Amino acid sequence: MTTVLDLRSPARERLPAVADLPELRPAAIATWRGRMVNEYQSAEVFGALAEQAEALGLPGTVARQLREFEAEEQRHGVLCGSVVEALGGQACVEVETPRRLPAHGDVPKVEGFLRNVLSVSCLSETVAVALIGAERLEMPESPLRELLSGIWADEVGHARFGWRVAHELVPTLDEAARARLSLYLRVALRHLERHELAHLPLGSTPPAAGAALGLCSGPDARVLFYETVTNAILPPLEALGLRAQDAWAARHEADVWLGPA
Repeated sequence: MTTVLDLRSPARERLPAVADLPELRPAAIATWRGRMVNEYQSAEVFGALAEQAEALGLPGTVARQLREFEAEEQRHGVLCGSVVEALGGQACVEVETPRRLPAHGDVPKVEGFLRNVLSVSCLSETVAVALIGAERLEMPESPLRELLSGIWADEVGHARFGWRVAHELVPTLDEAARARLSLYLRVALRHLERHELAHLPLGSTPPAAGAALGLCSGPDARVLFYETVTNAILPPLEALGLRAQDAWAARHEADVWLGPA
């Protein structure tokens, strides 16, 4: 099922100045339109997480933070759309209706919530911090770099939230729950890899000037992705008592789809 994501009106209210590189604009439009979709749809994920936190009766600050993240992701979508418009494109596209965040009804609710927090914040957002952080460092000083730096700062907050919740909740689980969570990581890590590689094509090798428009090397970004997983994600999960290294090694054996990670 598809729907239309139309952010043209709010995006046109905040057009950033962009480098005058006509030959690179088509690629940049496609890149920022893809980011627009990813960011805006992420808002629904954080909204669903907030609902789960409220249903669990977790401290009100948890749900409030997730609602703030929801609003931030919507704003990110508009900002990415503003770049599309500034480049001469349209912040309007037909998109697939995203799957709902899984409820994980086969496990206790707090464990299901924790599965989603790990997938969304500890995995996806940690990777986003690394990739966006590297990209902004390659960008020359400009309004576009300032825009991307603001998005990056928010993503740092989203990742830190997930790790904080993991450190609070994982120690409360019994051995059986930790074993189930370790098995779930196979699915989450497999989906993370598939999602990221789909957005980091090997054929994406823009010229150095492309950094000014947020274009990055797909092969280099893939290297950074794998370094982030092995150095910034797996070790802290292991420190929490989860068998993350085993889950990463066995990720291709996970053939059950549990929803968006």
